[in-house]
Amino acid sequence: MVYGSNKSFFDDFKANLASIAGGVTIGTLLANGIGSAIGSVKQFVGESEAAYKEAEQNQAQLAAVIKSTGAVAGRTQEQLNALSTELMNQTGIDDDLISKSEALLLTFTNIGGEVYDQTLPLILDLSKALGQDLQTSSIQVGKALNDPIQGITALKRVGVSFSEEQRVVIERLQETGNIAGAQKVILAELSKEFGGVAQALSNTESGSLERFNTRMGNIQESVGGMLTSMKVASIQAM
Repeated sequence: MVYGSNKSFFDDFKANLASIAGGVTIGTLLANGIGSAIGSVKQFVGESEAAYKEAEQNQAQLAAVIKSTGAVAGRTQEQLNALSTELMNQTGIDDDLISKSEALLLTFTNIGGEVYDQTLPLILDLSKALGQDLQTSSIQVGKALNDPIQGITALKRVGVSFSEEQRVVIERLQETGNIAGAQKVILAELSKEFGGVAQALSNTESGSLERFNTRMGNIQESVGGMLTSMKVASIQAM
């Protein structure tokens, strides 16, 4: 996530704080308990710093996997971040969770280029449709695309249907070295069965709540980034 300047952040923060504080009297503060308010602020700060730390580590992991795999997927970190942001806006799923899925998918080195781009949203769809976490879905789909002949068997176990004709086509394509062609057959079936599920669910009432929670999480992450930068600058100045 890219953050704005310190000045912009603090100007917005002070404006929001003033709008909240404008209607609060000393009596109100005392009635609601100053101690509770301070405790809530401490909790918010702690959660914000934790959110930023997780996001920062996710980015470090993504960079490391790109390097260790020799960037074989043909996608830069900036491109992957843009993709995770786009998918977050479509589905309401937090971009940090999507980033973890991206890093995991990169470890399946037979998946790259447009196939990689097409695979990630289908992992989100499969995850939502089957009610499982993104890591599990990433491994299932990643294995299937990395070795299509073996992989479709694993996908069939979780309910993805492949006809005998599709199986024969996948085997023939992979055996002749056309792995990308075999991958496209698998992606087409996943799209037919699950395509658009994540976005459709995000338009429900519960999906709207997830979108809201994701936005709040990103706000906390931004606050955590500013606080962390201030602490680091303070330490360096000592």
